[in-house]
Amino acid sequence: MTFVNRLAGTMAGMLVFFASVTAWAAAGQPEPWQLGLQDAATPVAEFIAWLHNFLLVIITVITLFVLGLMLYIMLRFNAKANPVPSKNTHNTLLEVAWTVIPILILVAIAIPSLRLLYLQRDIPVADMTVKVIGNPSWNWTYEYPDLGLNDDGSAKVTFTSYLKPKADAERDNVPYLLATDVPVVVPVNKTVKLIVTSDPEGIIHAWTIPSFGMKIDAIPGRLNEDWFRATQEGVFYGQCSELCGKDHAFMPIEVHVVSDADFAAWSQKAQTASIEEARDFLVAMLKAKGQLAQN
Repeated sequence: MTFVNRLAGTMAGMLVFFASVTAWAAAGQPEPWQLGLQDAATPVAEFIAWLHNFLLVIITVITLFVLGLMLYIMLRFNAKANPVPSKNTHNTLLEVAWTVIPILILVAIAIPSLRLLYLQRDIPVADMTVKVIGNPSWNWTYEYPDLGLNDDGSAKVTFTSYLKPKADAERDNVPYLLATDVPVVVPVNKTVKLIVTSDPEGIIHAWTIPSFGMKIDAIPGRLNEDWFRATQEGVFYGQCSELCGKDHAFMPIEVHVVSDADFAAWSQKAQTASIEEARDFLVAMLKAKGQLAQN
């Protein structure tokens, strides 16, 4: 009993310690000592979070069952407690059970896994399209073809997004290594189709937003497609998730999900002025509404 009490006390102490230093993840960005996935902001991310928790239950039950079985065997069938061992070699019911039960567990895992895969890869009819280009200089270029095309077929609204310098990030109270000088802007509750590629002379990158539950490779000379539909307004961060060279850690992604009216105002400004003016206009508008921190 003394050993059991000490073990219980140790485990309780560990729980208190981890509870004091961990934080549940929030939407949009990671938190220090984070526990769990970032809050889901799309249907795909919600499904991923559900499947993650479902698998965690299955794994926990299996682990506890195996641990209990091992403890029972060690206590019940050791040489001292069982000096005369059994000579049984077969148990038909047990052999059927340890074959059928794992199959049922795999089927229970496979069905939602395939549903999730179908949800991710079956791209619905898009409300808008954004082209994402990974550059060899470790930054991202974005094009909005729906906002108009030039005579040569290129998008009128296009910009390259760079890492926001540390001093500017601290001044604006935004996370360094995640914030960018010019963010991507999309409307809420709209299906956004992404066409993702990398500069033909460049290297492989990967465009990732954890709260959107998406990660898609940007491969030179190849077009990949993905999609998301953000169900809440806010600022969401990501990073390149492919080891792509010396500045891999300095290739952030920042997406602002705004209302239809705010997106229309931003897009109008982006078409008639510079992208920097459109960014400043949107930030000022969101601050006035109290949707961004006042700095």
